[in-house]
Amino acid sequence: MRSLYTILLLVCSNVFMTLAWYGHLKFAHMKGFEKLGLPAIILISWGIALLEYCFQVPANRIGFQGNGGPFSLVELKVLQEVITLVAFMIFTLLVFRNESFRWNHLVGFGFLVLAVYFVFKK
Repeated sequence: MRSLYTILLLVCSNVFMTLAWYGHLKFAHMKGFEKLGLPAIILISWGIALLEYCFQVPANRIGFQGNGGPFSLVELKVLQEVITLVAFMIFTLLVFRNESFRWNHLVGFGFLVLAVYFVFKK
């Protein structure tokens, strides 16, 4: 059950992280946001990133073996990276429809999935 909680919290965390890191790139096209300066955009992104940490910190605490969880530190990190890429791909396809994924992107993501396999291999 701790594995599932960890993964769900990491998914939520990465949704907010992706919004904080890349969502502001669409502000120029949103009513009320188009004239914001960089300091305002940074503050908005920090606010979103705070929500990311509200999910990420508990995910790592629950999932870490040193706290009774099922994952080593390396496993947590690799799991988080793959979840980040999946969240980023979905976000890009939904929000930035003019972006495309090429074959080399997919191959690179495939290698990262293989990294998860090898990190979790006993």
